Amino acid sequence: MERMWAIIERDLRRFRKSKMLIVMSLFMPLLQLVVLGHAFGGQVKHLKVGLVDQDHGVPALKLQELGNAVAANAKTFEWVPFDDPGVALQALRDGHVNGVLTIPPGFSRKTLVGDAPKVALIEDNTDGFVSGTLAASFASMLRAYETPTVPAGPRLTGQPTLDVVEVYPYVPYIQYLLPGTAVMSIFMMVMIGGGIIFIDDKARGLHEGYLVTPVTRLELIAGFNLSGAIKGMLAGAMVVTLGSMVAGVPDWYDPVRLGKLLAVIMVSSVTLVSMMFLLMVRVSDPLLPRALFGALNTLLWFPSGAVYPRQAFPAWMRAISVGDPFTYAVHALKSVLLKNAGLGAIGFDLVFLSVFAAISMSVATLLFRREL
Repeated sequence: MERMWAIIERDLRRFRKSKMLIVMSLFMPLLQLVVLGHAFGGQVKHLKVGLVDQDHGVPALKLQELGNAVAANAKTFEWVPFDDPGVALQALRDGHVNGVLTIPPGFSRKTLVGDAPKVALIEDNTDGFVSGTLAASFASMLRAYETPTVPAGPRLTGQPTLDVVEVYPYVPYIQYLLPGTAVMSIFMMVMIGGGIIFIDDKARGLHEGYLVTPVTRLELIAGFNLSGAIKGMLAGAMVVTLGSMVAGVPDWYDPVRLGKLLAVIMVSSVTLVSMMFLLMVRVSDPLLPRALFGALNTLLWFPSGAVYPRQAFPAWMRAISVGDPFTYAVHALKSVLLKNAGLGAIGFDLVFLSVFAAISMSVATLLFRREL
């Protein structure tokens, strides 16, 4: 019994010294409760809807004012006016707006004479939550639209109706999840193959061999980062390839599309491994990266919009997503995989990730201690 108690005492003493592990054991369940509790099922708000008014009549202006009332109260969407339908459609494809409402010429005349007026809602249907919210919101808005009291024919009505136009083929949820899954595979690879191995090598004394060589701090950090980035790229490319076949993504093997996917995966891998080295550069406890893994997974992946649109999050989660590199990696992969979008849709994502990687690597280099 005494020998067994000695083992128990030694293990408990070691656990007591790992204060971060104790904190994470208590903190992680609360973090998951708060983040996951707000990451699913929220009401989608703050969408951007392009407005193309080709009529400019009084009934058309009344419809716009009704939309302004919805924007001011329910905050489901806000108008973004466009003069050119082609420009509005391109903005939709590039992800700058979530939908485009077109009021056609003759809308006011048909409304006044009760000749079945129609408006068209063009949706980005790659996000079923957003497109469903927009369709329901505008259908409800048109039902509340009060038409002038004019006698209509037996087969005519003065109540406007909504024609919903989907820009892309039907996107099942498994395809919607694929970009986030690919980013998670990259993160897991750089976390295990970069951060954890880096700390384990420190604990085993393997870094002492680097420190007695003339290799500079920048060269050491660059070598570690490139090694981790290559592992992340291999994991991301494999998941995207197999996942596209499993999920049935159409034409994913198009050479131009593959080039854009590889570019996003490469930049995302460099960014995430740079972030990991920045977090681990001064860490010596081998238990710490394992404790941080669950927290980072919860705090970065779910607010990125990988599983549910960010427009449904509370303000504090949207604030996290603004500085979260996962957000931009997921958005870029979604744009290419689900919409085959061009550089106009993913350019900002790539710039943000590149700048984030450069800053993380620079700070990690400054913090790296080139002595025992």
